[in-house]
Amino acid sequence: MSVFSEFREFISRGNVIDLAVGVVIGAAFGKIVTSLVDQVVMPPIGWLIGGVDFTALKVALPENPANPGADTVFIEYGAFLNTIIQFVIVSFVIFMVVKGINKLRRQQAAEPDATPEAPTPTEALLVEIRDELRARK
Repeated sequence: MSVFSEFREFISRGNVIDLAVGVVIGAAFGKIVTSLVDQVVMPPIGWLIGGVDFTALKVALPENPANPGADTVFIEYGAFLNTIIQFVIVSFVIFMVVKGINKLRRQQAAEPDATPEAPTPTEALLVEIRDELRARK
């Protein structure tokens, strides 16, 4: 089997395609969460704590004596806080989705099957033998 045909077989499997779809949807969902955090969640939080814009929070490092006149370097911890909040929101949403799916699965498992399964040919033959033996007694 050639490498190309093996690759084509691998790529055409359902799991790989499902994974690709999940990655694309996850990337789009990440943009939604970023927008939610930056434009909806953080402004009221900044307003509540005195009009602080989290994206502007940063600490300037002292000038490097080995390179005087270089641009000032900042540690932008406000952007890091935004990223942490985004992570918490994404984690919570994924938790809620998984929780909902697990609840549905538990409900489906708890529901009794309305139609009993048809016996296998072996079981049907054993039932016939049992009935025949009972009839002979």
